[in-house]
Amino acid sequence: MNFKRMFKHLLMMQGHVNKAFPKSALDRIESTIQQCESKHEGEICFVVEASLDLQELLANVSSRQKALAVFSDHRVWDTEKNCGVLVYVLLADRHVEIVADRGVNAKSGPHAWAEICNEMIAEFAKARFEEGAVKGILAIAQQLESHFPAPVGQGNELPDRPVLM
Repeated sequence: MNFKRMFKHLLMMQGHVNKAFPKSALDRIESTIQQCESKHEGEICFVVEASLDLQELLANVSSRQKALAVFSDHRVWDTEKNCGVLVYVLLADRHVEIVADRGVNAKSGPHAWAEICNEMIAEFAKARFEEGAVKGILAIAQQLESHFPAPVGQGNELPDRPVLM
């Protein structure tokens, strides 16, 4: 059991999320997702969670494990062309996970996502959350544009508004 991690999670409050991602940042992230999705068939879902609960901490749930659960809970996998991408931010750990559906992973692979996560984490370390989020979304969009260009009249399968948990 990592007591330092547990302590950080137990002290992390929703107010920390609101400070890192105020309404103006959420509006910009949503707008960026909307603009990007007009250029590809992919669906981007952005989720920020303040911290894990005590049960998850005691079970030593990793940010990756939690991201996979969120991917399922938010049905990011449930897009027509299997091209949903989840950006999961676990604020207490200052960690980012990108989970892409099988259609996207088959074309982009995990290396592309690791680079994007590292760039976002570097921005977050400087307390530049909005900038890091937007840069990450734009980088994901580049991957999606190259493999899933937008057809005429495509719909929107997932909400574009960031989710705060």
